[in-house]
Amino acid sequence: MVEAYVALHRAGFAHSVETWIDGQLRGGLYCVAIGKAVFGESMFTRVDNASKIALAALVSFCQHHDIMQVDCQQNTRHLAFMGACDMARTVFLANVAPSVAQTAPVWQFDPLYWQSLLHSRRDLA
Repeated sequence: MVEAYVALHRAGFAHSVETWIDGQLRGGLYCVAIGKAVFGESMFTRVDNASKIALAALVSFCQHHDIMQVDCQQNTRHLAFMGACDMARTVFLANVAPSVAQTAPVWQFDPLYWQSLLHSRRDLA
């Protein structure tokens, strides 16, 4: 599995979103992206909420790049808390097909992306 994901990363398809605190990796997630279709693969945390911060960073990145959905694969209690919801397979496939065909964004996070997440959060209040 490690070799497969290293190969996917080298090919530009696998990405990690990491939470670092005081120079130490504390949590994160990794995903596979084809065009603008993003498939979450796994999350981990070594301190409370570190993976949630990484997921929030991924969401803000996706909002900035007009990525409409992230496939979480499972709707766990943790992901539901973060806003995940179930989707019918037909709807999922209808959304994925055009997303795969779109040009992939440059996978580099800019701290300005947080603004879109904070702005959308204010709209919900």
